[in-house]
Amino acid sequence: MLLLLLVWQLITAFGLVSAFLLPPPAQVLDAFVEAVSSGLLARHTLTTLEEMFFGLLLGVSIGLSLGYLIAKAPLLEFILSPIIVAFQSTPIVAYAPLLIIWLGSGVESKIVTTAVIVFFPMLVNTIAGIRAVPPQLQDLMHSLNARPWQSFRHLELPSALPVILAGLRTSATLAVIGAVVGEFVSSGSGLGHLVTLARNLYDTPLVFVSVFTMTFIALSLYGAVALLEWRLLAWRRRSSAS
Repeated sequence: MLLLLLVWQLITAFGLVSAFLLPPPAQVLDAFVEAVSSGLLARHTLTTLEEMFFGLLLGVSIGLSLGYLIAKAPLLEFILSPIIVAFQSTPIVAYAPLLIIWLGSGVESKIVTTAVIVFFPMLVNTIAGIRAVPPQLQDLMHSLNARPWQSFRHLELPSALPVILAGLRTSATLAVIGAVVGEFVSSGSGLGHLVTLARNLYDTPLVFVSVFTMTFIALSLYGAVALLEWRLLAWRRRSSAS
């Protein structure tokens, strides 16, 4: 990051690129300070965080639930797979306007847009994780007369957790894209709206501030999930060490 910052500073200092296209780091820092002090950045960031949080919660919940059902019922996969793949293969920007028409330009449409984009990674990873459970261990649980919830709690969930958490890492970063895409289409608040506003005003430093804020949020979410994974999978490290 320091190297990139140095290269950026050298490019602008020697005038290799117009300051309108690539403002100097000091100018972007001034725009950041102004946006923070005026409360502009906080207001739009809170809107995007709200959309991301509830959209991520909704998409992950549906992906986990449906993924588990599909993993346990191949017939359900045969019925739903063509629909899910066709729906997922359509770019999010294509049906984001429809969601806004149906749900309005408030946070609801952005939450659903976020949920749609984070749903597929969780679905695929949940299916892969549940189906990767060793069959001999499943037979052992059956021989012990374990109930379905006991098999899920003590076998399926611990075995599939690494794969599920990998999907959660992907979904967490995609949540930023889902919320911002919805804001690009139609919104009166949020970081996507702030980028559109800054673009219309030809305020390039403010665009950089908005983009860097999105990047920071995505990296923070990824780090939070990585920390959660480290905590939840501590038993694997202990068992491998022993």
